[in-house]
Amino acid sequence: MIRPNAATPGLTLGGQGAVEDYWALLKPRVMSLVIFTAFCGLVLAPGHIHPWTAFVSLLCIAVGAGASGALNMWYDADIDAQMSRTSKRPIPRGAIEPGEALYFGLVLSVGSVAMLGLAANWMAAAFLAFTIFFYAVIYTAWLKRSTPQNIVIGGAAGAFPPMIAWTAVTGSIDLASVSLFLIIFMWTPPHFWALALFKMGDYETAGVPMLPNVAGADSTRNQIWWYSLAMAPVAALPVLFGISGIVYAAAAAVLTGLFIKHAWTVYRIRDGKLGERGPKVLFGYSIVYLFAMFGATLVDRAALALWQAFA
Repeated sequence: MIRPNAATPGLTLGGQGAVEDYWALLKPRVMSLVIFTAFCGLVLAPGHIHPWTAFVSLLCIAVGAGASGALNMWYDADIDAQMSRTSKRPIPRGAIEPGEALYFGLVLSVGSVAMLGLAANWMAAAFLAFTIFFYAVIYTAWLKRSTPQNIVIGGAAGAFPPMIAWTAVTGSIDLASVSLFLIIFMWTPPHFWALALFKMGDYETAGVPMLPNVAGADSTRNQIWWYSLAMAPVAALPVLFGISGIVYAAAAAVLTGLFIKHAWTVYRIRDGKLGERGPKVLFGYSIVYLFAMFGATLVDRAALALWQAFA
């Protein structure tokens, strides 16, 4: 069950948060990735969905993701205050009271799940509810502070949105939708471990057992390399399951090859300025990589539609 930490003030109201502070609680940068990957899931799913239902479904998935972010910031207010990367979030700087963030997240959670059930189907709504629970409770309240494998298991929460969108169209889950999940799931550890390598001091101060702080930087670089190699066959799954074709295949080959190249730099060069710069370059590219990979599925689908129209 979600609960405030001992270092977090009680559930009192009275913060002076502005609209932008509540917007920040939703983690808009994360939400943008959620919306985009969910949109790809809607487009790639077989069957028809009314444009209005599609819009409402995307909105619900986005709001559900934002609710997860608000609950995460409520629970993690104590460690956010200790980390330079998160110390300016609304709760640590006093713009929003912890109780306000909790109620905000709970209301958005219930509202997004109920609306998705009414607009699309209740299986998609149940999937969204599970995703919010997984991120807020399984990852935030349990895994994040207890194991260096936190991001490996917890990363599943960020990989569910395209599957939720797929379910909103089809009312079911199949292996093709799982292939979209696996791309994000396998991408998450090297993405976050690259960040953790150059933010080790922050995580150590906050007492979060990220892999570099527990197993060391060298072990983390090794894990980044092996996970990056494992991404290659996973990137091909949408082609194998017939939801993408040659355009996606070519783009995925190039994009994944560049990812592996950056991961090799992180793995091979561990000292000096280039050794310090490698994880930052990989982290920055990893964000581009995921957007581009899912963007390639849309380009592939558009190319197929054009080919069929003029063939």
